[in-house]
Amino acid sequence: MSRFFANGSDSESESSEEEVQAPNFNKASAFQFSDDEEEVKRVVRSTKEKRYENLTSIIKTIRNHKKIKDIPNTLSSFEDLTRAYTKALPVISKEENGITPRFYIRCLAELEDFINEIWEDREGRRNLSKNNTKSLGTLRQKVRKYIKDFEEDLSRFREAPDQESEAEDEEAHVSDAGEAADDSYAGFKKEASVTAPKIAKSAPAKSVPADDEDSDDSIDWDSDSESETESSEDENQYQNMRERFLKRSTEKGEDKGDDDKRKDKRKEQKLKIRKRAEDDEDGEWETVVKGHVVEKPKMFEKDAEIDIPLVLAKLVEIMSARGKKRTDRRLQIDLLFELRDISDQHNLGVPVSVKIHFNIISAIFDYNQKISEPMKMEHWALLLEVMQSMMKLLLANADISISESVAEEHEEYITAPYYIRGCPLAAVERLDDEFTKLLKECDPHSNDYVSRLKDEMNVVKTIELVLQYFEQCGNPNERCRIYLRKIEHLYYKFDPEVLKKKRGELPATTATSVDVMDKLCKFIYAKDDTDRIRTRAILAHIYHHAMHDNWFQARDLVLMSHLQDNIDAADPATRILYNRMMANLGLCAFRQENVKDAHHCLVDLMVTGKPKELLAQGLLPQRQHERSAEQEKIEKQRQMPFHMHINLELLECVYLVSAMLLEIPYIAAHEFDARRRMISKTFYQQLRSSERQSLVGPPESMREHVVAAAKAMRCGNWQACANFIVNKKMNTKVWDLFYESDRVREMLVKFIKEESLRTYLFTYSNVYTSISIPSLAQMYELPVPKVHSIISKMIINEELMASLDDPSETVVMHRSEPSRLQALAMQFVDKVTNLVDVNEKVFDMKQGNFFQRGNMGNRGDRGYNRNQNNQGGNWGGQRRDNRNQRNRNQRGHHKNQQQQQQQQVQTIDEE
Repeated sequence: MSRFFANGSDSESESSEEEVQAPNFNKASAFQFSDDEEEVKRVVRSTKEKRYENLTSIIKTIRNHKKIKDIPNTLSSFEDLTRAYTKALPVISKEENGITPRFYIRCLAELEDFINEIWEDREGRRNLSKNNTKSLGTLRQKVRKYIKDFEEDLSRFREAPDQESEAEDEEAHVSDAGEAADDSYAGFKKEASVTAPKIAKSAPAKSVPADDEDSDDSIDWDSDSESETESSEDENQYQNMRERFLKRSTEKGEDKGDDDKRKDKRKEQKLKIRKRAEDDEDGEWETVVKGHVVEKPKMFEKDAEIDIPLVLAKLVEIMSARGKKRTDRRLQIDLLFELRDISDQHNLGVPVSVKIHFNIISAIFDYNQKISEPMKMEHWALLLEVMQSMMKLLLANADISISESVAEEHEEYITAPYYIRGCPLAAVERLDDEFTKLLKECDPHSNDYVSRLKDEMNVVKTIELVLQYFEQCGNPNERCRIYLRKIEHLYYKFDPEVLKKKRGELPATTATSVDVMDKLCKFIYAKDDTDRIRTRAILAHIYHHAMHDNWFQARDLVLMSHLQDNIDAADPATRILYNRMMANLGLCAFRQENVKDAHHCLVDLMVTGKPKELLAQGLLPQRQHERSAEQEKIEKQRQMPFHMHINLELLECVYLVSAMLLEIPYIAAHEFDARRRMISKTFYQQLRSSERQSLVGPPESMREHVVAAAKAMRCGNWQACANFIVNKKMNTKVWDLFYESDRVREMLVKFIKEESLRTYLFTYSNVYTSISIPSLAQMYELPVPKVHSIISKMIINEELMASLDDPSETVVMHRSEPSRLQALAMQFVDKVTNLVDVNEKVFDMKQGNFFQRGNMGNRGDRGYNRNQNNQGGNWGGQRRDNRNQRNRNQRGHHKNQQQQQQQQVQTIDEE
């Protein structure tokens, strides 16, 4: 009897006593089994079944994780799957002839589609947690790397994904059977908890009363009793343990037959489903909208007479819901478009259509609740279309006036002239800002950025239409605002026709971008009454001149405007534009062979070490304190779009080369000067860090090339210096980015020759008594007049103590410079003098004279009061005065000795 009936009634105990006892066998009685062990059916499985079952269970786990988008667990399950597949490879190569199972290929394809879907959903990816985002990137890399070995299988699978292999059928069968077993077990537990087991095994099913619930229970208990009797028969039919655990061929055949029947049923069901799908294809498709479906309200009644007041009243009714909490903004836009179509059908006039157009633009702007985020592309395209349509209507009808100054009660739609309240200038400014946000949002290195950048033509075209309208009927302030918008789309663009016109290749009457900028900026200079618009126009004007190598015009505008004096009080956007202007002005000066001016323009940007932030081309991590989320959001909004960036490597290279051409001759001229100043701190640091290195290899980066060139220039080796600056690697990185790169390279080589000559004369002038000018010209491959000019300038500026002998074409050196020993002795004297001065100050502070000088009156008052109280002599003050007098005498004696020592050193030098 089972232990389940241990607490039964008396009738059960009586019936159990009457049961016939099963015969005991000697060999089987030695082993006792529990109830759980008796119920389990022992099955011997092959290695293939074990491996495949492991794979299918992991695939099922992966699918469950994908349903809830649990990416970290999906990643761990995928790693388990790859390990399980590696273990199953010997079985696959033996049983399947090396062909990957189709259910495994299906899992890989589904996982790849799942990852691509999440990756392409930018908004959803932005909302993922930090752990999910990190796991998604890792999972994407591992899957992409792993499926490279299954590319052919995946391509064949994607051609016919509906076909199923036998392994997939088995997988579906196992899952169905498992679910059915779970359901039956759950139902059994539920029924067992409701009704108490009160029926014995020997009681027949017909003897139970005819109640419905009891009959159901009796059926269940009867089946249970049958299974128990079967299990007891199974136990008794084996003579030993070996027979008990042997496989039986008849059961295997029956299982195969059952499996074949189930496969046939599933195939029939699939055929029925395909037939239904083919039948459904003949019908029409219906679009299902996500969420709650809201029916559009009827615009007007059927018998309503549609006129201007009725349409305007409906327009006010639609716009009154603007900004409310439960307003469907998409529906609002659709209603406005429908109202515009109704107005056009009934010919209610252009003013009404313009008013509806303006309200559509406002509704599209309102659709995006967060002003910091860009609008959707569908709304952006719609906005451009509506904006251009409205401006064309305004330009075609000169009797329509739209302005902010028109009050709502003074609007006129029936008789000309028509007056409408609105501001197309504010709309086009918001349109321009939205375009900038769209560019900042997408990846600058993708095709998406290029496709969005193509919309700039439409934006500029819209700005041109607004500009034409305000030139007809706008005040000067509005014209200045729209002119500035056009300038900001024009100032950073290079126009090759400007340089062709300067060279005379184009006629003088050709209009270029420089002429357009002059016209727009001069109007702003004359008519603008706000400092910001004028300042931004001047900065953009200078930038455009510098881009087209108009160095003198750009320099004069900078000097006359005095922008550098009050730029610190400007807003951040204007300061960013100022930094961009100074960077481009430095590049222009470099191209025009003004190395010193180029260095002055770039030094303020580069000495800070963060030109990327100053030019608004990216954010650098801060060492001292981290930015808050709000601060980082504000700084990201100030960033410039990628197509307006200035190449930072080009900028740094121009700055370092300019510093090299200035610093190296200066170092050579003031080698023993203790008070030598640094022209460029950044370049000096690069040079010193290179000198401190114990092992210096060949240069690789741009900075290493410039440092190696500087070392070569210090020795007067101009050829090595030129090879380090102008080579294939530097051409690709830097010099080919200039418009006329060959001219820039020739200019660089010429400057390197001249500065190397000056450095050579500074360094080795003590060695020569005279130098031949033709030999110098041959050494540095310069014309003789150029060498003569350089040496003459050095003599005039008292940089070189020498004289020119024209008949013999030589430079005669004058040995008036101190020798190395004399220079070191003078440095030693200066340092000793400074040390004595410091010691005297420290001595004064210890003796108290420092406090007497600063607080003489207070100490005197305190001494007077103390003497009055003590009514005694000032013996302490006299003692202190005597000590101070001795100290002064000693210092005077030291000074006299120093003067005598200096005179002796001077006499030694003269001798």
